Amino acid sequence: MIAMSSNIFDLMKKANKITLDNHGDLVTLERAVFLSWWCDKGDCAFCYMSTQKNKIKDPSKAKRKIPNIYAEAEMCKRLNWNIEFLSGGYESFTTLEIKKIATNIKNIMGDGVWLNTGITDELEEFGSEIKGITGAVEIANPKLHKKICPSKELDQISNMLEKAGDLGFKKAITIILGLGETLEDIDYLIDYIKTYKIDRVIFYSLNPHKETIYANSSQPASLYYAEVVSRIRIEFPKIEIICGTWIDNLANIGILILSGANGITKFPLFKMFGTKYGKRVEEEVKFAGRKLKGTFTDKNQLGNPQSEIDPSLDKFIKRYIKESLKNKY
Repeated sequence: MIAMSSNIFDLMKKANKITLDNHGDLVTLERAVFLSWWCDKGDCAFCYMSTQKNKIKDPSKAKRKIPNIYAEAEMCKRLNWNIEFLSGGYESFTTLEIKKIATNIKNIMGDGVWLNTGITDELEEFGSEIKGITGAVEIANPKLHKKICPSKELDQISNMLEKAGDLGFKKAITIILGLGETLEDIDYLIDYIKTYKIDRVIFYSLNPHKETIYANSSQPASLYYAEVVSRIRIEFPKIEIICGTWIDNLANIGILILSGANGITKFPLFKMFGTKYGKRVEEEVKFAGRKLKGTFTDKNQLGNPQSEIDPSLDKFIKRYIKESLKNKY
C-alpha cells in the first residue's frame, strides 16, 4: 500500500462540499438482506462462504426461510432503514425465485430493490421489482481480481452491467479495500465507473475471516479508506456512495461521511440496536453534520410483535424485536 497523500484533508473538505451540494445532508442506514449461506463457486479468497462450502453437505438447508426474509424487510421498513440489496451465493435460488422474493419485498418497502446475486444472463426476467443490478467487482485491480476471485470473471460482470443498463436498470459495483490494492489502483476504478456508467459504488473494508488467506491481515487504515472515497466523490459528484465498516471500526463513520458517503452499512442491526454501539453510530452521523434516515435507538419504532404484512411472519417479527431489546453488549 503506497503512502497516503499529504493533502487528504483538503480532499475530504472538497469531497464534503460536493456531497452536500449534490446530495444534501441526509445519511441512510443500509442493510444487505442475505438469502443464503451457500455459494456454488465459493472460491473468493476473502469470503466467509469460501470457508463453508466444503462443510455444507446439503445446500438446500443453507437457504433462509422465505418468511424470515420478509420479516427482516418489514423490520427495516419500520426502522426506516434502506435495503442495500438482496444478496445470495451462486445457485442458491433460481431467477424466478429471486424475482418473487424481490416483488414481495418491493411491496413491503414501497420501492424496488437492488440485486447482488451473482452473474446472470437472465436479467430480462426482472421488471419493476428491481431497481438496479450490482456487480461484485470486489478488487480495484484486474490482475488481483483473477487471483482473488477466480470464478467471477470480470468480463462477465462487466457484460452483465452493460446489459443491465440496456434494460433500464441502474448499475452498482462493490469494492473491498484491504485486499492488496493500492491508491494507484484508483485510476482503474475511475475508468471502470466511467466506462460502465456506474450509478452506485459500495465500499467495504476487509473483514479478515478465519480460515481464509486474510485471517491475519489488518483492515485498511481509516484515512486510506477516506482518500479512496474522497477521490471517487470528487470525480463523480452525482454518484451514490455507500460505505461499510465493522463494529470494531465505528470511528470510521464520521470520516467516511465527510469523504463523500451517502449511506453506511455492514452492521449487525438487531444485535446493535439500542446498545452503546447503535448510539455511537448515530453520534458519528450527528457530529459529521448530517441528518440520519432511520434509527438505531428508537425502541418505539420496533412496533408490535405482530406483522403488519402477513400473520405467518409473526414469529420472526417477534424474534427480531426480542433480539433488538436484548442488550448483548
